[in-house]
Amino acid sequence: MLFLRFSRVGLNLYSLPDFDFAQIFIAFIVLLFSLTIHEAAHAWTADALGDPTARTLGRVSLNPIVHIDWIGTVLFPLLTMLTPLRFLIGWAKPVPVNVARLRHKRRDYVLVAAAGPGSNLALAVVAAGALKLIPVSPVTLGHANVTVPIASILSRALQLNVLLALFNLLPIPPLDGGNVLGGLLPRALGSRYDTLIRPYGFILLYALMLTDGLDYVLFRPASILLSWLR
Repeated sequence: MLFLRFSRVGLNLYSLPDFDFAQIFIAFIVLLFSLTIHEAAHAWTADALGDPTARTLGRVSLNPIVHIDWIGTVLFPLLTMLTPLRFLIGWAKPVPVNVARLRHKRRDYVLVAAAGPGSNLALAVVAAGALKLIPVSPVTLGHANVTVPIASILSRALQLNVLLALFNLLPIPPLDGGNVLGGLLPRALGSRYDTLIRPYGFILLYALMLTDGLDYVLFRPASILLSWLR
């Protein structure tokens, strides 16, 4: 079964055995953990750079509950994993940022936006390193073997976080990459880019999803990065 997940914070495409509940559970836990780290990174960076909005709301936290949108983060992914559906639109609760309270508004907003994908890349590197360090023993009937489920979790974490990071770095608002690009461009050009592209951001994303566009801008780069990390 192909599982395609698109949300405000990411997209994941991988194969899951149909109704393999162990793999479904692993995939969901890895997804939840990865989204939590992503949102917490946004919140922590904004707080460190002068905007306490996220901290006031309790978002500088690794507690998944504070970042979950119960429909978009829990219900829709589980329904997709448990049914033959191939496309899923979902979302995590966005971290609010008051740009006016950042010490260096444009520069710091770029750093806040980049923190989410950066955290996913860091998780992918950690997962890849752990996979190389953990020897996976063959499964023997009647003998406990914890290395196989650990390797499965790490493999899911590696693949999913690479895809989350690269998808979010696409230069299309409202993705993080669009906010990063808007802040890096000269002020007038960045403002014009945001004005022209942001209203059509989701249309562009849908167009990429429903065509071969994602193959070129996401899956092929992800495959290259995964080959380097493995």
